[in-house]
Amino acid sequence: MRGRLLEGPTMNRDWQLDLERWLEPFVSALRHKTRARMCPAYIAGLIGLGDRKSVQPMAARDAGVNYDQLHHFIASGVWDAAPLEKVLLAEADGQVGGNDAWLIVDDTALPKKGRHSVGVAPQYASALGKNANCDTMKVARHPRAYARRSLRAS
Repeated sequence: MRGRLLEGPTMNRDWQLDLERWLEPFVSALRHKTRARMCPAYIAGLIGLGDRKSVQPMAARDAGVNYDQLHHFIASGVWDAAPLEKVLLAEADGQVGGNDAWLIVDDTALPKKGRHSVGVAPQYASALGKNANCDTMKVARHPRAYARRSLRAS
């Protein structure tokens, strides 16, 4: 039985509906009709199909927006960030789980060979304990359920 991810580079409409549903509180916080229309188009362009994620190719893939509109949305970011930050904090609190939850953010170094990977540079790799050619990523973990099991087991 083949899963949807193995069937090739097609994505059905469900992911866009899920994205619009997930973005709804953020879009409402934008408080601007045009920004509310551009935000989902921009996010869908970033996570959707297509190798190039710059404004021009993203606008070309979306029939609902044009290059100038999308570029203006990205380049003219002069709006009050406080309403978006308020929604972000509320959504993050709901995802993390409230007052008794923990969110651990850690950086992890991935040793790499070669010079053609984006973000690879000689830098301190904690896993190796020295400077090495590596890529660094941030990892967020939600250990609440695990911590409860661990505490009960001991």
